[in-house]
Amino acid sequence: MYTHQKDIMTAGVPIADAKKAVIFIHGRGASAADILSLNDHLQIDDAALFAPQATHHSWYPYSFLAPVMENQPALDSALALLKILVAELKNAGIPQEKIYFVGFSQGACLVLEYITRNAGKYGGAVAFTGGLIGKELNMQNYKGDFKKTPVLITTGDPDPHVPVSRVEVSEGIMKKMNANVTVKIYPGRLHTISKTEIELAKKLVF
Repeated sequence: MYTHQKDIMTAGVPIADAKKAVIFIHGRGASAADILSLNDHLQIDDAALFAPQATHHSWYPYSFLAPVMENQPALDSALALLKILVAELKNAGIPQEKIYFVGFSQGACLVLEYITRNAGKYGGAVAFTGGLIGKELNMQNYKGDFKKTPVLITTGDPDPHVPVSRVEVSEGIMKKMNANVTVKIYPGRLHTISKTEIELAKKLVF
């Protein structure tokens, strides 16, 4: 089993000049460069961009629906890496309510798990095909108030990795914690990010 090295790719506005920051989290088998290229489509041009690289190109070894212990210590290491990155952004003068998250697939699951374990006012979060992590969800992990943080969660129906049922459960938990959640389910959509989802993210979150 593995833990993650701190290996973060940056792009966009230099942090010293930025008013906001966006953290991009890649999917299984992908890279920081892959997920950063998503900004060619999102076109967020007023932010410092950060994309951590997972060791072995995977944030945790098994499905996000596996028992949490099976994905340890990689999962806790990934969550800790995000916590360090958020703290560094705050120290650099970016307030938490100006920090945004974007993830795809395994990265989308990690985004949702991180912000729900560390609920507060963020700029917003986009989970392109994701849900909260674990065979059973431990409600003790999820505390705090999102203070109307906008969150977009999308998935296909059916999706080979992320069932609609888990997206809906995640939506319910986050709404109870005062997140402003929008869920979009696309019948027959492949495991990818569509132009429609990009446009929706631009409208609802950025």
